Amino acid sequence: MTRTTNSLAVVILGGLLAIACGTSGGTQPGSDDDQGSGGDNYSGTDNNSGGADVDDEGADVLPTYPTQHPRIYIEKNRARLEAALAANTSAASRFRSTVDRWVNGSDIYEFKAWNGALLGQLTHDAKYCTKAVSTIDAFVAGEEAKIAAGTLPEAAANSYLHVGDLIGDVALVYDWCFDTVNAAQKTRWVSYMNTTVWNIWHPAQAKWGAKSLPWTGWAVNDPLNNYYYSFLRATMLVGLATKGEDPKGDEWITMFRDTKVLGQLVPAFDDKLRGGGSLEGTAYGVSMRGLFNLYDMWYATTGEKLQAKTKHARQSLRWFIHHVVPTLDRIAPTGDQPRDMKAMFFDYQRMYLQELIQMYPHDPMSARAKALLAGSTLAQMARAELLVYDFMYDDAEVTATTLEGANPNYYASGIGQIYARSGWDKSATWVNFSAGAYAEDHAHQDQGSFLIYKDGWLGYDGVIDSANGIIQETGSHSLVRIDRAGAPIKQKVHTDSTMVGMHAGNGWTYAAADVTPAYGGDGSISKVQRELVFLAPNTVVVYDRVVTGSDTTQTWQLATPVSPAITGATATISGAHAMTVKRLVPATASSVAHSLASSSAYRGGFRLDTAQPGGDRRYLHVLSIDGSVASATAADDATVTVQLANGQTATIAFNHDEIGGTLTYGGNTVTLSAGVDTLPD
Repeated sequence: MTRTTNSLAVVILGGLLAIACGTSGGTQPGSDDDQGSGGDNYSGTDNNSGGADVDDEGADVLPTYPTQHPRIYIEKNRARLEAALAANTSAASRFRSTVDRWVNGSDIYEFKAWNGALLGQLTHDAKYCTKAVSTIDAFVAGEEAKIAAGTLPEAAANSYLHVGDLIGDVALVYDWCFDTVNAAQKTRWVSYMNTTVWNIWHPAQAKWGAKSLPWTGWAVNDPLNNYYYSFLRATMLVGLATKGEDPKGDEWITMFRDTKVLGQLVPAFDDKLRGGGSLEGTAYGVSMRGLFNLYDMWYATTGEKLQAKTKHARQSLRWFIHHVVPTLDRIAPTGDQPRDMKAMFFDYQRMYLQELIQMYPHDPMSARAKALLAGSTLAQMARAELLVYDFMYDDAEVTATTLEGANPNYYASGIGQIYARSGWDKSATWVNFSAGAYAEDHAHQDQGSFLIYKDGWLGYDGVIDSANGIIQETGSHSLVRIDRAGAPIKQKVHTDSTMVGMHAGNGWTYAAADVTPAYGGDGSISKVQRELVFLAPNTVVVYDRVVTGSDTTQTWQLATPVSPAITGATATISGAHAMTVKRLVPATASSVAHSLASSSAYRGGFRLDTAQPGGDRRYLHVLSIDGSVASATAADDATVTVQLANGQTATIAFNHDEIGGTLTYGGNTVTLSAGVDTLPD
């Protein structure tokens, strides 16, 4: 994943406490509490709580370190994996066939030698380790040649981005093919691995051979960044593979477990990522699959559940299910999408969810997650280099159930994302609303924006039709854009918008956000607030309060994949379904269709734009799909009565000046106030 130019230094509090809690007073392996993975007791009643995941059985077991090779992962999983090979399951067959092609000389993109080492351990066929060892030795020799020439080795490229895969490959083959690696090779490999890992964590003093080659230290102290998980992988695997055989082994284990995971990652996740997910968005955020894989390998090796030190992984299991759209073929396009601008469901998403299911086989949400995978457009891995994960995570202990019956609403407070849907069928209406921390380089200026999906995008993110997948501007999103001197005022990184209110009742969901902080105290912007009411299945009411200076222009905008057809105050977006956007306030403004493709940054896409001069403004819109609204009438600039096509009536009276109001619907009147509901699963 490509690094961008601005670095982020993350301030971590509570690290010493996390280390203390993680290294003393726990249950030793072999005690009655050492029950393995599970989660039977998890109720899912508060998915935004912090702290350790005490519902995970064996969460307080301390690590023990094996001394005999293979040390890492295999022994705990040997019986299960050997049984899969013996039964010739589909996942095992595809994996074995791919490894055999590699052994026989096929060049498979991004294929790692540890795949062969794994199959060698499970089959006891020497040809697999012979191939794996020769491959790794050739790689190390190539790295040594670069070092001798005074140039950076491959492991240091792009600020060490791929170090986890490269050094991890060496470490796993070292461990799993230990008896096939000769003494001279072991000495060279360990020296190379130690130098690399030391250079990761000591960027200013980094040295290759006789040459000093310092680097920026990008993300070495930022556990919210995808680079960090690559650094952790290299450090953990080298430590586990060489502990007791090289003095650095213990140093790397301490660096991985105590300094980085318990001292930095756990307190950061507990503070910044409650509810699951990643502040880097959904494309770069899926890199956490690498972290979840480390949790699994560490547990299988040492008996300790690092994932249980924080609830983030379990909460991510729930978040993931909600951020996949109902058709199960794509994800919410939050943040940069450089690999695939369309944000289609891919092998990386499959692996992410498989790992979480494996970690929590008794959690009731895992059975739902397995149903999601079975119903998705990727029922098995497509990429040859990733088939190993279908094999490793083909766990028959979890039986797929159904997504039906799960709560249709979810709030991930750390990343500031609310998801609501009309149901769990593939033709359900899905709504997403954003307001939270804008902290990482791959995040977008999308605070206060929303997305609407029903068998296809109706209200979407312009990144989907961007030229490179990394368009971040406010003009790409469905929000109120604020311009000054003809240019958008940017939302500023390292700011925190607030989801002030979130409530749900029978057939409705309410969310309210204050995104004023996103503009970093700009003197021309006094207030930017948005409230949204979703009346399932097909109606969304959006209310905005925006107060800006006379030197600004405000534009209410809705990003769409097709050009909206505009008639007066009504616009229609036609796709698999038709969405009508009725503008009630401002009543006298005019709306236009803007082509995003008029800029070279986009290849397609449109916006529905309604512009007004700066000032103390209100916007009231009713969005309806497939004729769900018979009429919508505004009593004033903050109150609307919606007559639904099914005969029901909803009256929403928003407060004029501050967040809140009332909803009269289904014979009840409820207060729409500040505060966030705790949503059960």
